[in-house]
Amino acid sequence: MASTNQDDSRTQKEKMLAGELYIANDPELEAASRRAYRLMKEYEARYAIDRDEANGVLRELLGAIGPGVHIKPPIYVDYGTYITIGARTFANYGLVALDVAQITIGQDVQIGPNVQLLTPTHPVEAEPRRQKYEAAQPIVIGDNVWLGGGVIVLPGVTIGENSVIGAGAVVTKDIPPNVVAVGNPARILRTL
Repeated sequence: MASTNQDDSRTQKEKMLAGELYIANDPELEAASRRAYRLMKEYEARYAIDRDEANGVLRELLGAIGPGVHIKPPIYVDYGTYITIGARTFANYGLVALDVAQITIGQDVQIGPNVQLLTPTHPVEAEPRRQKYEAAQPIVIGDNVWLGGGVIVLPGVTIGENSVIGAGAVVTKDIPPNVVAVGNPARILRTL
């Protein structure tokens, strides 16, 4: 992580997007977070009545979604704008996608209930944590990946195409394409 240099003239958002330490309770970031919260609630309310209307809200919330994407509410994001989802991807109830850094989800991905995609990180040192610094690293989920229920994907992880991550796994490092990985921490069980 970069230093907490006080002479840096960039905004907290610019630091965040660069993957450097920043302060999350910055007014610009808080406004973006409140916008996302409003859209998450609107999506959930409209989903029960009209999925086409709900998908319009989802397009407003997220950075980009491909055709045929289906996300069952509730969905929880930090900002939403840093999430892209490929065509025909399905996410079951309770997706948590904390997009302090970019989250890229490929096409034809299957996401079980209560999956967490967590880009934020915090300093190990006590003083920067006390000062409320955090940073983030992007997450990439390849095409045709299946994330079982309750999977947790940690900051900076890439999961290769066609891989399957077993229910409850905690993915702490990159997973190559075409494998089954399970456990905490996730380890490769077999090749597909």
